[in-house]
Amino acid sequence: MAFRSAVITFPGSNCDRDMAVALELASGTAPMRVWHGDAALPDRLDFIALPGGFSYGDYLRSGAMAARSPIMQAVVDAASRGVPVLGVCNGFQILTESGLLPGALMRNAGQNFICRTVALKVENNQTLFTSGYSAGQIIHIPVAHHDGNYFADDETLDRLEGEGRVAFRYTDACNGSRRDIAGVLNRAGNVLGMMPHPERAVETAHGSTDGRALFDSAVKALVAA
Repeated sequence: MAFRSAVITFPGSNCDRDMAVALELASGTAPMRVWHGDAALPDRLDFIALPGGFSYGDYLRSGAMAARSPIMQAVVDAASRGVPVLGVCNGFQILTESGLLPGALMRNAGQNFICRTVALKVENNQTLFTSGYSAGQIIHIPVAHHDGNYFADDETLDRLEGEGRVAFRYTDACNGSRRDIAGVLNRAGNVLGMMPHPERAVETAHGSTDGRALFDSAVKALVAA
């Protein structure tokens, strides 16, 4: 059976095509493209991706307006049923604003836009998104954001750490994120938000293929299921 995935596009998304290419490379099937104004998702989806960009021009707060788009109620409902959801950069911001992930993404420390490749440590490789990596593996993934400074209170951070819900961590201070957190999971493990862009590191022409394993891991886990 073909792998059925969808990439959501919001006004201001600019990484939706990159995400679609990465998913097609991993699965052999092009994902369906869903507009933010749609009220329903396609049936029988295996995977949903919220791409990077600057939805609604980052007005109000990054991701805040997109989190109220009609399609997001369907995404929240799908996530509650166990459908895997990946949010990258602006997608991560939308996941926190919609309540699917804890914490918030604030303006980078130093107030500067950061655009470079960073080193990440794989903190938890026992998830459907990360099983293709080794625990503690260092990978190199690009970042491109102005509001990637992850914040949560100490109690929330301790809970995330204790439950193994920190998926990736910057090896060096990047944007001011508390405990250098680069990506977190929901309690059920089927929702991942991360600021670095794995879809920009899936082909040799990108300069790194370290992001490919994330998509391969998800496809393998879901097809096996």
